[in-house]
Amino acid sequence: MKFKTILSSVRSSWIFRQWDRILLLFVIAAFFIILPSQGVVFFTNESIKNPFRQVPFAVPAPRPYPVSRTNIYPQGEVSATGVVIFDPESGATLFARNADESLSPASTTKILTALVALDAYNLDDVVTIQTVANSGQVMGLLPGEQITVENLLYGALIHSGNDAAWALAEHYTGGVDAFVTAMNTKAQSLHLTSSHFTNPVGYDNPDHKMTATDLARLSAFALTNHTIAKIVAIPQITISDVAHTRFHALTNVNQLLGKIPGVGGIKTGWTEEAGENLVTLVTRNGHSVIIVVLKSADRFKDTAYLIDWVFSNFDWKTFTPPIQD
Repeated sequence: MKFKTILSSVRSSWIFRQWDRILLLFVIAAFFIILPSQGVVFFTNESIKNPFRQVPFAVPAPRPYPVSRTNIYPQGEVSATGVVIFDPESGATLFARNADESLSPASTTKILTALVALDAYNLDDVVTIQTVANSGQVMGLLPGEQITVENLLYGALIHSGNDAAWALAEHYTGGVDAFVTAMNTKAQSLHLTSSHFTNPVGYDNPDHKMTATDLARLSAFALTNHTIAKIVAIPQITISDVAHTRFHALTNVNQLLGKIPGVGGIKTGWTEEAGENLVTLVTRNGHSVIIVVLKSADRFKDTAYLIDWVFSNFDWKTFTPPIQD
């Protein structure tokens, strides 16, 4: 009997109709099993030995790492209680002293105040001055004066104006208390786990504390903000209210700006309890470090010494891991 006749007979039986598709699939599967593996790609040991050979993008170059060539470290030459020297590019700490001791940050607090303000406001937002914080260093704001957020940031970061920092906080939805809550939330998001803030200015308070490690970490993050990085490097500037009727001449409190090559900020701080505080960014030969000194007897002398020590004792080297085949 011919194949077509047999197939027709099978199809006529109801019990076999349900198996037609199964039979067809079986035939197709058998065809591919018997078919020679032409054009089929198999992975060999050689092809998976180094899979990165076929990565279609450039692997980032290793970052230069600071390496001491003398193993000489500061001793009694530095008066500060808390010290951290941090390389933000590699994440390396070049030197630390009491890095995790809780100390009063004083006006270095205003670095965080600026970050929270920039999260909440636009630079051209206009603030109407309400309460004026007249104690300590001020830029000379008056009640009712209208001034932009940008100019208040100049006042807080360049002149370390307590009145400017307070005005930024008071303008916040919910007022100063809500702003301080936002400061602590921001600190936690930046993993400043040993820090707590009670005011936007840096007034002494038993619960207003930072460590040198946290301050270095905060400063490194703040410098990624172009507005802050620009402002803290300005030696002096004159700004005005929005009506250009009141002018404020601001001078940077950081005496190292313009005096020591490569210094680009960042922030000073002083109270009787805190002593002299200073956070400094310095860049030489394409390498930057952040130097934090807390509770110093002479913050500028300490920092100048540490700058010389860093660039006299460290080289930046790139370590390239060997390629393994």
